[in-house]
Order: sequence, then structure tokens, then C-alpha cells
Amino acid sequence: MKISMQNIHKAFGKNEVLTGVHFDLLPGEIHALMGENGAGKSTLMNILTGLHKLDQGTIIIDEKETYFNNPKNAEKHGITFIHQELNIWPDMTVLENLFIGKEIKTTFGLLKTKEMKTLAKEQFEKLSVTIPLDQEAGLCSVGQQQMIEIAKALLTDAKVIIMDEPTAALTEREIQKLFEVIAALQKEGVSIVYISHRMEEIFAICDRITVMRDGKTVDTKLIPETNFDDVVKKMVGRELTERFPKRVPELGETILKVKNLSKNGVFENVNFSVCSGEIVGVSGLMGAGRTEIMRALFALDKFDSAEILLNGKKVNIKTPDQAIQHGIGFITEDRKDEGLILDFSIRENIVLPSLKSFAPKGLIKEKSEQDFVDMLIERLTVKTESASLRVGSLSGGNQQKVVIAKWVGIGPKLLIMDEPTRGVDVGAKREIYQLMNELTARGVAIIMVSSELPEILGMSDRILVVHEGKVSGELTKDEATQEKIMTLATGGK
Repeated sequence: MKISMQNIHKAFGKNEVLTGVHFDLLPGEIHALMGENGAGKSTLMNILTGLHKLDQGTIIIDEKETYFNNPKNAEKHGITFIHQELNIWPDMTVLENLFIGKEIKTTFGLLKTKEMKTLAKEQFEKLSVTIPLDQEAGLCSVGQQQMIEIAKALLTDAKVIIMDEPTAALTEREIQKLFEVIAALQKEGVSIVYISHRMEEIFAICDRITVMRDGKTVDTKLIPETNFDDVVKKMVGRELTERFPKRVPELGETILKVKNLSKNGVFENVNFSVCSGEIVGVSGLMGAGRTEIMRALFALDKFDSAEILLNGKKVNIKTPDQAIQHGIGFITEDRKDEGLILDFSIRENIVLPSLKSFAPKGLIKEKSEQDFVDMLIERLTVKTESASLRVGSLSGGNQQKVVIAKWVGIGPKLLIMDEPTRGVDVGAKREIYQLMNELTARGVAIIMVSSELPEILGMSDRILVVHEGKVSGELTKDEATQEKIMTLATGGK
């Protein structure tokens, strides 16, 4: 399938999102679409698939001017969109999610469950996925939900698949499997639009790259004709001197000490500590227990036994509210369902954990609250016309900045960051890294869970590797390598 989008314009109210974008896709090519958060990448693809109606421009598919009324119509014509924000129905089974709206039925309207299970198992085998088909999808991890979305797209027999940050929740092993599937699809003539902020992936699998900035097309090039620095400069309009800012940590007293943290069947005898001014990176494969350990520390989930010390004193934190009172912040990996209230405004989301400080006698000090919100929006460079806008209207990367802003706002002593730069562009990633340096310079202790090994290596002062619910090893910054981390993550020594 050949697609050409010419001079595409789109505005939402007074906000001009696209102002003359050009994008074309050739049959059987993997075409990277890159740009900062808010550049208009997802909006462009939503126009192609009929979710949004363009204001001006032309879409030509296989030499014929074509416009879709809705994503379902686009899917019938062979174009499928795997969105960054997962569209999982948590109370439905994995099988029901895979075939929602595409159920296979008999002439009498009865479900052909056996046939659907066979097709689902075939796709799961391609992806090396082992999730029970009758399990509720809401019980799956974010990474598993991402694999369900990918399998769902593969079931449509698409000619074009748009992948928006498909590897954001996946581990290295799962990413490699996905790349194998993408290569096989390409051989079958399927075209892929690959939206990602992970530069290594772009150069590993893509044929061409189109860079967008501020709602415009900046350039389209063959991958061999460009490089990392060139792409970054075009994305952000400036050069980034270093991908990871230099860290010169000054470690203070031990803020958190965890002894023998255990939860039957999930994690066992987890021991570690983190000091004031330190970033401890936590790595491991999906399902290893990294996130579950952090959720237990923040009292989101219960655990069986542990001795937890904050500033040398034993604590028994039973609720997230108590964790906040002890100066602990938690940036969840699931910003859509747990990190934000999408129908609330940006301001309401940012002040939520700090609300009591603005209402000491029950009345909110609106001026102080507004100044606080404006300061955080400016500091984290959240792209928005107003703090009163619904947070769900922001791009995924700017939503992530709001999540970070609300926890930075509590003035934490310990900040747990689970996938802090998921879905965030390269320029914004650096801003988050600089903020992490600023926080640790003020004595904040940070635990950073990340699936991105370059991020773990680039920002951690010390690295814990988790394998099957246990800390399989600890590495200093100087001795850590991708190979050593992956060896420990897969059970090696």
C-alpha cells in the first residue's frame, strides 16, 4: 500500500497542531516518524485513520484520493493503529480484548471460541507471549497489555501498521522478538509507520525517517544518510551536547533501607538501600518483580514481611497517604490509569498530592496554588496554553511531565520513578535527567526503574538487577555494562 499525505493542516480551536505536513509511505517499508512531544505525530496518524478530520490537505492511497470516517473504516481498508495509550478493557478476558469488534461467529450469531483461541495462540507464539487467554486483561502488566495490543493488530491482516511507542513497556528480549515480527511482516509487503523516541531502534530497523517539529515536516531521509546528532538537531532545533548530563553525586546519609521484603510468589528477600543524593537504577526483564517491589514500598500493594527503615527509623507504612506523609513520591509506570485523572485539569492533577498544604484551614489558597502550578509547568516545560486544560488533551510526553511535576511538588525525600521517560522525546528526556540531577543535588534519594539499558547506565550511581523476584546482583556505575546487566537479568552470574 502506498500512502501520500500532502499539506495537512489541523487545528483544535485556536491551537494549530499541524500546519502543512507532508508524509509518504512506500509499500513494504519501515518508516520512522519522529519529533518532540506535541510535534503532531499522533495527530497526523489519527487523521490518516479517520479519528480526526483534517482541515486542509490531501490524502492519496494507492493513487486514489481517500479519506476514512473512523478507525474501523481504516482498519477494513488495511490500516491499523497501535496507540501509545493502551486501549485495554480491564474487566474483559485477554481473548475478548483481542477480538473485540471482530468476533468470529457462526451463521446463528454464536461465537466460534475455539477458532478464535487457535488464531490468538498463533499470534502469541509469534511474539513469544505466554498469557492465559481466559485471564482478565486488567490483571496483566503494562508490558503484557502492550503485547496484547500488538497481537490484536497482527490479527487484522493489515497492509499498514502504525506503531506509536510500541516498545515503551517492553524488555530487551521482547523488543528483539517484536523486531523479528516486524522484519517478517516487511517481507510480506506490510508497511510500518514506526513512532518512537528510542533512537537506537530507529537506526536498527527503519528504512527512512521523517522528522516533525512544531506541526511541520522538517525533513525526510534514508536512514543511512543521517545520524543521531542530525536527527536530534532537526527534532529540537538545537544540538544536544550530551545525551545524559554529567553526574557528580554527593552521597549523604542512608534514606531508605529495605530488609527481607517478601511477597509470596512475587518477590522474596529483597534487600537494598538508597542514600541521600543517590540514583539507584533498577533493571530486569518484564515480570521479574521490579514494579511490584516499588508498589509494595509505596503501600499500593500489600506484602508479607519486611523491615523498612526511613532515615534509620523503622516504619510501618500501610497506605499511599502515609507514604506521602513520610516524604515518599511514586511515579507509576501506568500514567493513564494510575498516574493521572485524565478528565481533571492539569492544575488539579499537579496539586492533588499537595492539596493539604494549600488548605491548612479547609480553604484553598488559590493564588499560592496557581503560582505553585505555574512554576512546575514552566520548570518541566509542559506544552499547554493553560493549566486549566484537561490533562487528557495533552500529548503522552506532556502528560508524563505532569505526572513528574505533581510528585516533585510534594518536596520528596525519596522519589520512586518507574519508567520516568516512557513515551518522552529526546529533548524532554534530557530535561527530566537534569531535573533528577537537581533533585539529588538537594539531597533527594531516587530509585529509577527503567527498561532502557542506556538510561540505566547513563543515570544510575548504582544498579540493582532483579530476576524472578530476587535481587540477582548489584553493580557500581564503573563496572556496569549492558552485557553484565542482561546476564544477571536472565539468571546468570
